[in-house]
Amino acid sequence: MIAYVYWSFVILGLLLAIVRIVFGPKIEDRIAALDSANIIGTGMILLLALHFKNELYLDVALIYAVLSFMETVVFARIIEKRKELY
Repeated sequence: MIAYVYWSFVILGLLLAIVRIVFGPKIEDRIAALDSANIIGTGMILLLALHFKNELYLDVALIYAVLSFMETVVFARIIEKRKELY
């Protein structure tokens, strides 16, 4: 029963992040929402690891977290370069 509560909050957070990605007024808001969605996605993978009692999901979550951090850094650098041009 408590698992349904966890999953409902995770899905609600992911939906709110997706709404901010689509309707964000600025590119910075969209990137922050994308980073939030990546963190929520990592949490979803960790919940799957708990549900299935499989340690392989922990490795997948770790790799996903590192890649999503790198994605945020790349987008931040792109924005920084774009602002230098204008």
